[in-house]
Amino acid sequence: MNFKTNLWARNAALLACVAGLSACETLPRFGPNKAEIFAGSVQRQGDAFVVAVDDRVTRATAVVEALGFSSDFVNAGIIGSDTIRPGDTLTVAIWENVEQGILAKAGAPAGLTDVQVDGQGYIFIPYAGRIRAAGNSPEAVRRIITAKLSEQTPDPQVMVTRTAGDGATVSLTGSVGGQGVYAIERPTRTLATMLARAGGVTVPPEVAVIRVTRGGRMGKIWYKDLFDNPQLDIALRPGDKILVEQDSRAFTVLGATGAQTRVKFDTRNISALEAIAQVGGLMSNVADPTGVFVFRNEPAEIANQVLGRTDLVGDQRMIYVLNLTEPNGMFRARDFLIRDGDTIYVTEAPYVQWTKMISALTGTLKAANTVPAAAAGIVPGL
Repeated sequence: MNFKTNLWARNAALLACVAGLSACETLPRFGPNKAEIFAGSVQRQGDAFVVAVDDRVTRATAVVEALGFSSDFVNAGIIGSDTIRPGDTLTVAIWENVEQGILAKAGAPAGLTDVQVDGQGYIFIPYAGRIRAAGNSPEAVRRIITAKLSEQTPDPQVMVTRTAGDGATVSLTGSVGGQGVYAIERPTRTLATMLARAGGVTVPPEVAVIRVTRGGRMGKIWYKDLFDNPQLDIALRPGDKILVEQDSRAFTVLGATGAQTRVKFDTRNISALEAIAQVGGLMSNVADPTGVFVFRNEPAEIANQVLGRTDLVGDQRMIYVLNLTEPNGMFRARDFLIRDGDTIYVTEAPYVQWTKMISALTGTLKAANTVPAAAAGIVPGL
């Protein structure tokens, strides 16, 4: 090998090293490192507030979405089970005290079954005419029919019974045992009893949400709260629409964790520690336990409290920092609640990038060392 060849090989190796050093800025990684995240803070002319999580921050951010019904729902009394409504079906039986009555013979009742209350609230009884039934009880309708027939036949005996029909129904859809339209009857006049009538919920009770729409109003409640707090078991009204659905809240986990994915809540509340555990925890050979970040759009009310300010308006970009290596780090991660839409990001340990850089340079130098051999016509392995 002559001098020119050696010089060319050295120059090529040097260029390769420089290229390797330049490539360090673009080495593969999960995302930004700690320094880059802090560089985007408001304190450094960025647009996000970076806040270290401590006990005060944990308390200020421990806000859980409250579900419940407004006073319009809670204060609505249970409807009378005997009140007749348009669409209900009645059965009317009439006895007469004459051999040949206008409707029946003596001792044998004239039975009128499936007498439906029309849209205006009326029914028709032969010889008694059109009678207002809606808004009355079966007993009141019985007295009206008796008075009407008394003009036609002596001392008629009348019995009226009601079967709940289309006039007093609610619809149940979603994750219930049996979707459909159900009549409000004596045993099913409240939300809990109607859900039981439909076969209960078919999603885990811990994440089941009940939504009730009544007219132009809507209320929703956790399924478990419905049973833990009997006062929340609202009375139903005709036309109520009941939807049972699984909690749709979710958070995203990225970075040096066991999995990078979007995760749905499987309990009502979930902490940062539980959220990380759900995706397999931190990658022990890659993750930086001092760089666990939670990205969130925080309402101004909470952001002002966290930052000790009063001038912020509208949602604020907040980045909460958890350091699991601190004496209370694990406790704080256990107490810090994750909310809907949060992004949890775990950075790589600093040495990981150095390891990648060394590997890249080693590979580059190894490739460069083959140049002189190739120039000399030497084939590796021969």
